[in-house]
Amino acid sequence: MINHPSWDRYFMEMAKLASSRANCVRRQVGALIIKDHNILATGYNGPPTGAQHCDVVGCIRIDMDIPSGERHELCRGLHAEQNAIIQAAVHGVSIRDGVIYTTTFPCVVCAKMIINARLKEIIYLDGYPDELSELMLLESDVVTRRFKIE
Repeated sequence: MINHPSWDRYFMEMAKLASSRANCVRRQVGALIIKDHNILATGYNGPPTGAQHCDVVGCIRIDMDIPSGERHELCRGLHAEQNAIIQAAVHGVSIRDGVIYTTTFPCVVCAKMIINARLKEIIYLDGYPDELSELMLLESDVVTRRFKIE
């Protein structure tokens, strides 16, 4: 499916809106999964349900001076893409052959989840320093496209 640029703009604005819910003190990311122009799931980065938020208890990544793109396991939160995929699973919604809009290029963990969820395209706004993610996606059938603001 080829999206019209106005659809891309609309869906990216929705992903940006989802990012406004994030409570990460380093980066706010939003994601939106669509199929046939229907919104299937949204996500933003933050801790699991019921866990304290990073803006309340602090950020271990800041405390340990961990750069972006490294040591993803040292974080209280899930990424926006992970939360969108999980939200679809919790509600029994198939996202196979869907498109994910995300405000930041996925890390390698999210890229692997996107590949295995059988999403067909990633449309992203900002880059992210994760070479392994780029390599894994190049080896897959997932199309990646940077959203260009007009």
